[in-house]
Amino acid sequence: MFSRQPHSLRKLLLVHEIAFVFLVAVTGVMGVMSAYFWKHYSLESGRINQLALGAEQVRTEIFRQIQEVIRGRLQEDPRALDLYREYSKSISRLFNSMRRNSAFHDEDEVVNGMQIAYRELQQDMNKIFTNPYLVSRQVRMNILDPRFAQSMVGKFEGEYESLKKLLETKHESLDVLLKRWTNYAPVIITIPMLLALLLVIYARNTLNREFIKPMSAVTEGAKIISRGRLDHKIEADGVEEVTALAKTINRMARDLEESRAALVETEKQAALGALVPVVAHNIRNPLASIRATAQVLDDIDNVKELQESRQAILDTIDRLGRWVNALVSYLHPLKPSYRLIHASVMIDAALSLLKNRSEEKKLRITRTGWEHDARLNADPDLMEQALYALLANAMDASPAGGEISVRLVRSDSFLEINIIDGGPGLPFDPKPVNLSPGPSTKRFGTGLGIPIAYKICQQHGWKLTFASAGGKGTTATISAPIRVIEENNA
Repeated sequence: MFSRQPHSLRKLLLVHEIAFVFLVAVTGVMGVMSAYFWKHYSLESGRINQLALGAEQVRTEIFRQIQEVIRGRLQEDPRALDLYREYSKSISRLFNSMRRNSAFHDEDEVVNGMQIAYRELQQDMNKIFTNPYLVSRQVRMNILDPRFAQSMVGKFEGEYESLKKLLETKHESLDVLLKRWTNYAPVIITIPMLLALLLVIYARNTLNREFIKPMSAVTEGAKIISRGRLDHKIEADGVEEVTALAKTINRMARDLEESRAALVETEKQAALGALVPVVAHNIRNPLASIRATAQVLDDIDNVKELQESRQAILDTIDRLGRWVNALVSYLHPLKPSYRLIHASVMIDAALSLLKNRSEEKKLRITRTGWEHDARLNADPDLMEQALYALLANAMDASPAGGEISVRLVRSDSFLEINIIDGGPGLPFDPKPVNLSPGPSTKRFGTGLGIPIAYKICQQHGWKLTFASAGGKGTTATISAPIRVIEENNA
C-alpha cells in the first residue's frame, strides 16, 4: 500500500512563502498595470485636449489677424503691418506647439493641412496690404462684409473641422477604453483578493494538517507517557520534524519501559534479599520459643505451669499470625481513593478506635491548633490506618496516666499533624526506605506499624518524620500539602 512521504517543515514553509510572494507579485503587476493605464489615459487625454486647445487658439489668432489687417488697411494705419507680423509669429509658435503635441501620422497630416491653408490665407492677406486698387468705396464695403472674412478662411476651417472630428473620435475611443476598464476593474481587483483568501485557507489547512494537529498529538502523547503509561504510542504523522520527534519519544518510552522493567526486577530482587532475613528472623524466634516450651512440657507436673506454658505457645502462635498478616498488608500494593477531607475528622476517627486502650491506661488526649484545621486530599481509610498506628505506638509508649498531645500546625501551604507522647523515646531510628520492621516490646505488637505508616504517607506524597528529645518522648510529624482539587472517587 502506498504511504505518503512526510514533507519537511522547512519545505512546507518555503512553499507558503513562494505562494505569498507570487500573490504579492500578481497584486503588484495588477497595480502597475492599473497605474500605467491611468497614466496613459491621463497623458493621452491631456495631449488631445492640448492639441484641440492649440487648434482653437490658432483659429482665434487667425480671425484676429484678419480683422486687424482689414481694419489697418481701411484706416491706412502704419502700425498695422507690424501688428500683422506679430500675429504671424504667434500663429507660427502655436503651430509648432501643435506639432509637438501631435503623436500620430493622421494628426500630423491634419495639422500640416491647417498650416498649408493658413499659408494660402496669408497670401490673400498680403494682397490686401500690397494691392493699391483696394481704395474705392465699393471695395471697402466688400472688405467690411463678414462673408468676405469667412470666404478667406474657408479652406482653413475645413482643415480645422477635420482635426476637431479626429480628436473627438480619439477622445471617444479613450472614453470607451476607460468605461471598459472601469467595468473590469472590480473583477480584476477581486482576483488578488480571492487568491489571497484561497492561499490563507490552503496555508491554514496545510499547517493544521501537517504541523499543528500532529504536534498537538505529540504533546498530548508526551503528557500521557509522563504520567507513567510508557506503553502509549504516539502516531508518527505530519511533517518530517514532527514525525522524527514522535518516533524519538516512542523510542525513549520503549527504552524507558525496558529500563523500568529491569529496575523493577532488580528492586524486587533487592527487596527480597533484604526481606528474607527479616522474615527468617521473625519466624525463627517464635518457632524456637515454641520448641523450647514444648520440650519442657513432659517435665512439668504442676497443672498451673502446664497451662502457662500452653498459653505461652498460643500467644506466640497468635503473635506470629498477626505479624504475617501485617507483613502481607505492608507488601500489598496500595490504591488510594482520594477525596477532600478535614484532618481533624481522620484524627478523631483513629482516636475513637483507640478509646478503650486510652481509657485502660487513663491517658489524657489533648488537642491543640484545631483552628488551623484544613481539608486535605487523601484516602480516609488508609490515612486513618496510618494515624491509628502512630497513635497506638504513642499510647503504648506513654506511661499510665500520662498525656498524649495531638497538634495541628499550619505552615505556608502545608498542614502538620504532630503526635507527641511521654514515653522514653524510640529504641531505633526509623527510615522510610528500610524494609526491616522495627523491634516491638508490646505483647500484641508486630513492629510493622511505623513501616506501614511510612508507606501510606509516601503513597499520598506526604512526609513522615520522628524526633526524640533525650528520652523524654517522641514526636511523630506528618506534613501534608493543602491543595484544593476535585474529589476523585475512582
